[in-house]
Amino acid sequence: MTELPAHLDDQFDNALAVVGMAGRFPGASSVAEFWRNVCAGVESVTFFSPEELAAAGVPESVYSHPDYVPAKARLDGVELFDAEFFGFSAHEAELTDPQHRLFLECAWEALEDAAYDPARFEGRIGVYAGSSVNSYLLRAVAADPALISDMSALMANEKDFLATRVAYKFDLRGPAMTIQSACSTSLVAIHQACQALLAGECDMALAGGVGVRAEDAEGYRHQDGMALSPDGHCRAFDRAAAGTVNGSGLGVVVLRRLVDAVAAGDVVHAVVRGSAVNNDGGGKAGFTAPSAVGQAQVVADALAVAGVSASSVGFVEAHGTGTPLGDPIEVAGLTRAFRLDADGVGFCALGSVKTNVGHLDAAAGVAGFVKAVLAVREGVVPPTVHFREANPKLALESSPFFVNGELVSWPVAG
Repeated sequence: MTELPAHLDDQFDNALAVVGMAGRFPGASSVAEFWRNVCAGVESVTFFSPEELAAAGVPESVYSHPDYVPAKARLDGVELFDAEFFGFSAHEAELTDPQHRLFLECAWEALEDAAYDPARFEGRIGVYAGSSVNSYLLRAVAADPALISDMSALMANEKDFLATRVAYKFDLRGPAMTIQSACSTSLVAIHQACQALLAGECDMALAGGVGVRAEDAEGYRHQDGMALSPDGHCRAFDRAAAGTVNGSGLGVVVLRRLVDAVAAGDVVHAVVRGSAVNNDGGGKAGFTAPSAVGQAQVVADALAVAGVSASSVGFVEAHGTGTPLGDPIEVAGLTRAFRLDADGVGFCALGSVKTNVGHLDAAAGVAGFVKAVLAVREGVVPPTVHFREANPKLALESSPFFVNGELVSWPVAG
């Protein structure tokens, strides 16, 4: 049996190990392909021709509008599913939201990556996950009277059953909790999974999220001051930043208590030292606006739980939507938290995977989490795509942060 070195026992008592990962992202059918793309600075956004949009059913009056942006970070293979492997009839598979189908496949792949057969695991396995709005129910199932009259259609499409379906199909006996908190869904799911492991509610946990819209070729209408980019590119932290782009994807990570993972000889990709959640409450300009004070508090809480100094942090994977309002507030919040115990300037890299794959909604957080895990494991920080000149409103020159436009080695020694 492998054990942690004695001098690390106390330091890692409440640490969690990432022992498996799986995901499907725009331009990438696996985590390995996703990492290659991110390190190479690949932007996986598709721009559709008028013919493609028309064939997809987008009215000409919509796509010919001058504010229409024919771009999306799309996901391949959404229509595919190995129904027989997961014990689905053809009818049941037809009824089921593709987000549920894809999440089942990804959850199984994550367990395979962790080298665990749930039937042979001596312990309880939990599931913590959430999904985006179910456009398949609205566009496909509800449009067919024969399908919508089927009572099983509700269970095949309702968000509430995402985690429970995985537990049922895989015979998992830990908690199965569907978590919903908008675009922070998958990160909150990971946090809840960590808390459940530390509380002894389960011995292994699957955590993540899925954000996949049934519409394949579809752009969006740009509106000044809103979150979506006028040209289909996300330029987080850049002077030219003007918003993000819609994307589809999903990711699942497998977590264990670090002491258990080390004892079992698991491959540990990275260690989660601490996490935190909070809410801005009413202390912000509007319902969808961020708050620097709230963000600073949750970052400070996470650092405190982890027991680490901000000066030891080499990389922050940010929300980074590239909006004129959001980026400055996020950097202000991070700077405020870091300044509680770190005085240095430009020692910590700042990045956003949205510049590669767009905004994956409920899966946005797990995409950034997987990127951060791989950055830790490989000791490099991938480039932030489209970064040329910092947005002056970020005041990066006096902050702890820098944004790299190319692949760099891990900034902090040790």
